[in-house]
Amino acid sequence: MRTTSDRLPNIEACSTIIESHDVRAMYLLTHVTNEMDKPITCDIFCVVIDNFGDIGVCWRLAKQLVHEHDMTVRLWVDDLLSFRRLHSAICPDMPIQHCSGVEIRQWETIFLELSFPKVEPAQLVIEAFACELPERYVAAMVAQKCKSIWINLEYLSAEEWVAGCHCLPSPHPSLPLTKYFFFPGFTPQTGGLLLERDLIARRDAFQNELHTQAAFWRALGVPLPKPDEVRVSLFCYENFALPELFSAWAKTNIPILCLVPKGCVLPQVAAFFEREIVVAGDILQCDNLEVRILPFIEQERYDELLWACDINFVRGEDSCVRAQWAGKPFVWNIYPQQDNVHIKKLYAFMELYCVGLQPDAAQALYSLWEGWNIGHNIGQTASTNSKHAWDEYWKHIALLQTHAHEWSQHLSGNSLVLNLLNFVEKIDRICNLECKSDFRVSRYENSTRTTGG
Repeated sequence: MRTTSDRLPNIEACSTIIESHDVRAMYLLTHVTNEMDKPITCDIFCVVIDNFGDIGVCWRLAKQLVHEHDMTVRLWVDDLLSFRRLHSAICPDMPIQHCSGVEIRQWETIFLELSFPKVEPAQLVIEAFACELPERYVAAMVAQKCKSIWINLEYLSAEEWVAGCHCLPSPHPSLPLTKYFFFPGFTPQTGGLLLERDLIARRDAFQNELHTQAAFWRALGVPLPKPDEVRVSLFCYENFALPELFSAWAKTNIPILCLVPKGCVLPQVAAFFEREIVVAGDILQCDNLEVRILPFIEQERYDELLWACDINFVRGEDSCVRAQWAGKPFVWNIYPQQDNVHIKKLYAFMELYCVGLQPDAAQALYSLWEGWNIGHNIGQTASTNSKHAWDEYWKHIALLQTHAHEWSQHLSGNSLVLNLLNFVEKIDRICNLECKSDFRVSRYENSTRTTGG
């Protein structure tokens, strides 16, 4: 897999393109319609690599653009079977379908060739995570009188260099097109995070209403929490530290209920309990640790699981962001990369996340997160003892709970979608032309502008 740095534009070559008013690189929104009230169109391209983070992010983005900003969105996906696990209404055999107001198209070379004469590039084209647009689609973009805005939505990172590359243009080496890098992030100098307009209000209502939580647990087939019980959700990659963590939980003096949605970690769970396999519905016990295997959970229910649990172990990008919106303590299993590149990214996030956290609590978080990620996927021994790391983490749980809630409040003023629309508006405004399709953030009455982008 290519790293982000492999795809970054030449900063010196690109830094002045916006000021240059190069019409070839600018998006003229008048090319689709003269009607002010016709929805703005958007194509999102997504390749499902090996997990669900890419499609998870793209699906949330597509729905938010449709539901909150009245845009017409086509989501192009190469793997509808994996997509179906996130949203059960998806039919893997239908090349064109509509779900939740989004038009979903199967992204295959043969299908594109057969249907391409009917495909007009959208006003806004989002290439998710450098998946590379189909050549014929790019050719159609070139043929347009007024070019689409072309955004490369990048992976999330807390590293300092991200702010310097956010929104940089990258002119195509041979075609009259310009692609813009848009980086999600945690500071106002980045693109922010995906956050639905009503998410925090829905979370607060859920967490404040015991009957709503009880209904959630019943629907999941899980008994209501016991007074002294700790509930932990566990969604992770295969992890050499898992058996040691399970052993630590089994030896604690506090009952721990660990809820594990179906995924790649189940063989490790089975091995710990000396079982050949485990399946959804299984209940496993070892001293003070009880593990319940859940079916794979769709996005909306997974959000509620994060809201309902005391601590959330999450993986990758999408579930990590949702855990932060939950306002609960969480432990991140970062996506492993060659040469341990991911460890640098992990430390960058921990450093940012722990700002303002009491030093002993921050050290406890560092120790547990390091033990959970160091040596991941390469067979090394974790650098910290899981029992000690967990005990120290739990000792500071009250501080970690308060910090997690405050962190979610801190992030909530930096919406990725609003930042993206602000950025697109800037590009159009620079052209000094009337935007007849009204691509203005101000058209969205209930939106609040943010500083990123």
